[in-house]
Amino acid sequence: MAGIIDVAREAGVSTATVSRALSGKDYVSPETKELVQEVANRLGYVPSSSAYTLVTGRTRNIGVVVPYVDRWFFSTALETIDRELVKAGYDVTLYNLSSGDAHRESVFTNSLPRKRFDAVLCIAVKMTDEEMAALNKVNKPIVSVGGLLEGAHCITINDSAAGQLATEHLLAMGHTQIAMIGGGSTDEKLFSVFDERREGYETALKLAAIKPRSAWYKQVNKYAISEGYSAAKQLLGDPHNSPTAIFASSDELAVGAMLAAKDLGLSVPDDVSIVGVDNHELADFFGITTVDQNVTGQAELSVKTLLKMLDNPTEDAEMVVDWPVELVVRSSTTRVRAKD
Repeated sequence: MAGIIDVAREAGVSTATVSRALSGKDYVSPETKELVQEVANRLGYVPSSSAYTLVTGRTRNIGVVVPYVDRWFFSTALETIDRELVKAGYDVTLYNLSSGDAHRESVFTNSLPRKRFDAVLCIAVKMTDEEMAALNKVNKPIVSVGGLLEGAHCITINDSAAGQLATEHLLAMGHTQIAMIGGGSTDEKLFSVFDERREGYETALKLAAIKPRSAWYKQVNKYAISEGYSAAKQLLGDPHNSPTAIFASSDELAVGAMLAAKDLGLSVPDDVSIVGVDNHELADFFGITTVDQNVTGQAELSVKTLLKMLDNPTEDAEMVVDWPVELVVRSSTTRVRAKD
């Protein structure tokens, strides 16, 4: 295998120039950088990570912490983060917290304090004060996507605003009998997005002089099609108090609600309008009107923020980015049908 001396000799430059050209940390003319990269590729030269760490104090490794890997938001964000970090020349070490309390404690008390990374990126990880203190002691840049962490640079949406926007769309369609499918039990590993989206739903109703009905809020335990199906069956199967519209606090719940309506012989949107949140890939397939939170865009910005902090540690970065949400209108909502 070729070494740095071989690359320098072939390119006609010094070993220091080769190092600067391949690391990208110091200025090298574009022509020289292109030449060195071409020679390195041709000779099969791979820079030593250990040598790079000794010289720079950097590992080019990012610790990514996630509460789950098998749920849509987390897997979508993780896929994007991994792609963008690898593209930037970084390795990724994944810390999955879903294996139980003992494993989670080990991550924060043993794995993360070893400092085998340049920064930490958290995907919607709700931490205790003790966990956040342990992470801050590592003294590495921390970026969070999908939730607010004290002391971290955060990219997140306003979930209350998302819930209000979804409900206001239904109100604009003339609906006044609007139910919601949201959360019941709280997962301590996750942020309270269910509660915040319900807050937005109730705010929109109150602003329209409509009193929220407790019976029209159906609780589920997780974002799942089966949960949305069961909840919507209860709402739409009531012969006396059936709503004309449903705000499902995720698109997966909205898919379940659409399937429940179909099984009850109801037409979406003519008999019942349904709106979700996320812009999940299923939303386009099923024609669901939704509030798009662009998880991929949030994840891309989290990586850009992290890399900017690493390259310019003295430059102030925005602590909290309120990522905008956008209503995407599809075929699952329409104006309320006049009663005969």
